[in-house]
Amino acid sequence: MSATIAGPDGKLRCRWCAAAPEFLDYHDTEWGFPVSDDHRLFEKLCLEGFQSGLSWRTILAKRENFRAAFDNFDFDRVARFTDRDRDRLLEDEGIVRHRGKIEAVINNARRARECVKQEGSLAAFLWRYEPKAEQLAKPQTASTSAASTALSKDLKKRGWKFVGPTTVYAFMQAMGLINDHVEDCVIRAKVERARKSFTRPGS
Repeated sequence: MSATIAGPDGKLRCRWCAAAPEFLDYHDTEWGFPVSDDHRLFEKLCLEGFQSGLSWRTILAKRENFRAAFDNFDFDRVARFTDRDRDRLLEDEGIVRHRGKIEAVINNARRARECVKQEGSLAAFLWRYEPKAEQLAKPQTASTSAASTALSKDLKKRGWKFVGPTTVYAFMQAMGLINDHVEDCVIRAKVERARKSFTRPGS
C-alpha cells in the first residue's frame, strides 16, 4: 500500500490524513510544524495522554471542549484545580470522562509549573530531546524512539503521568521535534523549512 494519497488539490499527502475529513486541515497546518508555546506543548502532551486507547479522531473532535474544560491548558490555572474541579470534569460529556486521565492533567500541570521554575520554560526542557537526523527512523515506521523513551523516563522521574514512550513519540511527531511526514508528502518540505527557520527554545 502506498504511503501517500492524493489530496483535493491532486498533491500527495500522508495516507493517514484521508482517514477522516477533519484530518486534512490538521495534517496540512499543524502536524509536524515546530511549536515553542508552553501552553500548546502542554495541551498536546495532555491530549496525547487522553488518546491512549482511543483514536486521535475522537480527541480532535473534542479538542475545543477539552480547551474549555481545562482553561485552554493554562497549566498555572489547571495546577490550582481542586477535587471539585475534578468532579465537574467527570460530569462533562464534552470530554473523555476518565478519572485517571483527568487527574493526570491536573497533576501534570503542577509538574509543568515546577519544570518552568527549574528550566525557564517547558519548551526549553522538551526541545532538549529533539533527536539528531541520524537517529531518526524512516518516516512513519516507528511508534517509539530512543529520544521519546528518554523524554518519557525524564518526565516520569519528574512525576508526570500518562507519558509513556509511545505517547511521547506521537507528541514529538505532532509538535515538530521530528518531521515524520513521508518523503513524497507535499507538506514535508513546508515542515522542513519551518524547522530550519525555527529558533530552538533555550538555544
